Amino acid sequence: MKKFEYYTPTRIVFGKDSEKETGRLIKMYGGTRLLIVYGGKSAVESGLLKRIEDEVKAEGIEYISMGGVVPNPVLSRTRQIIKEGLEFKCDFVLGVGGGSVLDTAKAVALGLYNPETDIWDYFAGIKKPVKSLPHAGVITISAAGSETSDSAVITNDETKPYSKRGINGDFNRCRFAVMNPELTYTLPKYQISAGVADIFMHTSERYFAAILGNHMTDEIAEGLLRNIIKYGRIGVDNPSDYEAMSEIMWSGSLSHIGITGLGSRGDLPKDGDWACHQIGMALSAIYDYTHGATLTAIWGSWARYVCKKNLGRFAQLARNVYGIEEASDEKACEIAIKKSEEFFKSIGMPISLTELMGRTPSDEELTALSENCSFGKKRTIGAFMVLSYDDMYNIYKAAV
Repeated sequence: MKKFEYYTPTRIVFGKDSEKETGRLIKMYGGTRLLIVYGGKSAVESGLLKRIEDEVKAEGIEYISMGGVVPNPVLSRTRQIIKEGLEFKCDFVLGVGGGSVLDTAKAVALGLYNPETDIWDYFAGIKKPVKSLPHAGVITISAAGSETSDSAVITNDETKPYSKRGINGDFNRCRFAVMNPELTYTLPKYQISAGVADIFMHTSERYFAAILGNHMTDEIAEGLLRNIIKYGRIGVDNPSDYEAMSEIMWSGSLSHIGITGLGSRGDLPKDGDWACHQIGMALSAIYDYTHGATLTAIWGSWARYVCKKNLGRFAQLARNVYGIEEASDEKACEIAIKKSEEFFKSIGMPISLTELMGRTPSDEELTALSENCSFGKKRTIGAFMVLSYDDMYNIYKAAV
């Protein structure tokens, strides 16, 4: 194992009816004036929001609830919620929903603690955040792992083209995460599939790191990949299978808690590679596509583009995750990529831009995506292989 530092302060409350603990937990962490952030009508129609509000009232906690968070959460709504939260003088933020809601709740908590700073200045890298208001989550979608990560991502919908940015730090850590797999039963199958894909990708991004030789970390990552491949398929086919949905939910949290990338960071700003996420984020920013689908659409073209940097790493994926007995690293690498794409297709995810978009993107669109991803040719991405603007364009082109 290489040198690393690991910090995971989030309390996990997992299992059936765990949302009944929400009010008690908020009070335990000092919340007295609560801002509840949620997405659309499902939280209301399912009765979950009211159940949460009843638990909060029973603990004597004052609250306001604000919905309207959309997939690929936007800056404009985040600013509106911050404004309302400041007027209410809240001291705790609770996200009720999936990764988009949790990311918004994190951004809101940061904005409420630092009202003198425009929230986008943090995401644009103009200012460095240090601390935010205490926040937590009740999880209804297994995907982003935002409940256990130190990450948050917001799309600036006030610029043309839109830009999607993320920030990381301990200020983004939830105080607690309430996780009842039964809350995911009513999700559309496509949303479950996209979540499963995101979980696979969070693990893959850390697995394909620049710094290797962390064998226990590899064992954890490979086990998680095997688990999400097995139970992801079952959950997509039968969303009311508690065993499958609980395995998917916990895999989502573990995939983004950092444990599958321990020792791979060194002097780098992040553990792992994360090029696929950056390439996919440009697709979400410009076209508002579902995050998990953008990742599967480009993963194969990314993998084929970078694999020669370390064929043995892809061969290890083939042998330890897919059980492929192949002596040649080059052939095993080929098989690993094909097996991964077969998995994506089996859960209904696209494996090309043409499938994602329902048409063939133009060269002008590929250029615009590469410009967006490279911040106007001003940044590189990736660690397994560092990618320039030209590399990004070539990967988008290959994904057609």
